[in-house]
Amino acid sequence: MTHDERLEQHMYDLLSQRGVTIKDIAHIVYDLQVDYVPHITIEQCQAHVQEVLKKREVQHAVVTGIELDMAVEAGHFSPILRDIIARDAGLYGIDEILALSIVNVYGSIGLTNFGYVDKMKTGIVKELDSKTPGRVNTFIDDLVGAIAAAAAARIAHAGLERNQD
Repeated sequence: MTHDERLEQHMYDLLSQRGVTIKDIAHIVYDLQVDYVPHITIEQCQAHVQEVLKKREVQHAVVTGIELDMAVEAGHFSPILRDIIARDAGLYGIDEILALSIVNVYGSIGLTNFGYVDKMKTGIVKELDSKTPGRVNTFIDDLVGAIAAAAAARIAHAGLERNQD
């Protein structure tokens, strides 16, 4: 197995360990796109999510963010940084900055999609954002939202708008 294949597999393993499936993300993509692409299917959304996840810079962001969440759970970092990350402090925006590295792959529409997903917190993003004792999801909720936003932008870039069959 090559380094790139190991990285991709590690990313998928981490997402799975944190309870996130491709289908979970695809449901958010579907909700973002169904008004613009009425005949879109969950399966098509899943395919776009998987294409986003093939990009190395996306894999780097996902692995980094999830491992940061896990490191906080394990008690690593200074007490002050652990506290800031663990409670997902409102003015701590590094989690969103990491997520923006994903949405920027697909331009400004990715950014606006992410803003919407981050504000509305639907589906798996809402589940991840809720406080679970012993679990830190400060980075993963934004990363998952960014993946969905990027996949929705990818669909828009593919030209699947309304009135096209």
